[in-house]
Amino acid sequence: MPVTNQQVTGHAFLRGLYPDTYFPDPLLDKGREILLRLCARVEAARPQDLTALYVLTNAATEEFNRLQEEFWAAGSEIETMARDEIAGDFHFIATAYGFPDADLEEALAERDW
Repeated sequence: MPVTNQQVTGHAFLRGLYPDTYFPDPLLDKGREILLRLCARVEAARPQDLTALYVLTNAATEEFNRLQEEFWAAGSEIETMARDEIAGDFHFIATAYGFPDADLEEALAERDW
């Protein structure tokens, strides 16, 4: 299901990481796809409250957990700069879909990076 939210379709996910060669572009592309899948899931499920949103964000966080292995294999990792960028994009998504008060700690509760 393609994403239809105009704010999302115009947003450059993980934009702050692409200029840094420490983060391989193909892995950032995978991270961007995780975020876009999250948006598609939010649009399909239309969560009615934060609890329902957190189910979706936690699933996306698990995907980033698995992607971390690929970063390590490439000599990189999801470190402070990447964590901040990912969290910022999670906040952007929550806000774009009507949840500006989402707690990022709850949204990313499953992270191990």
